Amino acid sequence: MSPNPSPRVGLVTGGSGGIGRAVVRRLAKDGLALGVHYVSNKDMADRLVDEITSGGGRAIAVGGDVADEHAMAVAFDAVEAAFGGIDVTVHAAGIMRPGQIATLNLNDLDQIHRTNIRGTFVVDQQAARRLRAGGTIVNFSTSLTRTQFPAYGAYVASKAAVEAITLVLARELRGKDITVNAVAPGPIATSLFLDGKDEAVIDNLAKAVPLARLGLPEDIAETVAFLAGPARWVNGQVLFSNGGLA
Repeated sequence: MSPNPSPRVGLVTGGSGGIGRAVVRRLAKDGLALGVHYVSNKDMADRLVDEITSGGGRAIAVGGDVADEHAMAVAFDAVEAAFGGIDVTVHAAGIMRPGQIATLNLNDLDQIHRTNIRGTFVVDQQAARRLRAGGTIVNFSTSLTRTQFPAYGAYVASKAAVEAITLVLARELRGKDITVNAVAPGPIATSLFLDGKDEAVIDNLAKAVPLARLGLPEDIAETVAFLAGPARWVNGQVLFSNGGLA
């Protein structure tokens, strides 16, 4: 009998909260050793690592600004040193600053673009250099690129750029056996989505979905697990995981 293959290794940015946390748990269930990335919430990342390791899995916490190429190099280095390489990079870190285009503070615009565009570029650049054959990069867009709701112009612009980076990188990695895709969630019941919205707005958005509910972080984690696992023939795509919203 041949020896058991080494476990696959993943790094999830924004892994300490919301959708990222659900992704970490789902990939751990699939047996991946994981780097749980955080920006500011180290305690949450450490608790998630403890949860995984106490259940027999392997995980470490890594921090850093996703838009800082030096910090991300250190994070990737730490995961490689701990587990011997990287096979899956899920870039779930991002920010949202709603506001009408006519009135949005340009400092908010700069923060959105730094985190969501530069951050994606930096993380994808590291992943493209480091992932082993058979690897997967999963970025995050949004279904708002189709629905065009008011007050999300800057956010949607940043996520349209994420889609462009995703589609181009998939083609640049020709011949390396690495897939690159993006997940575009619809309305998901996380603090990022719920904060600042009253019950009427939330109810209307839930009713707009043919499945008549908000999505859960676990719904998105299943989509990510599909792309990170069996979906080797899905490449250079944006998957709208939104219950049929658009």
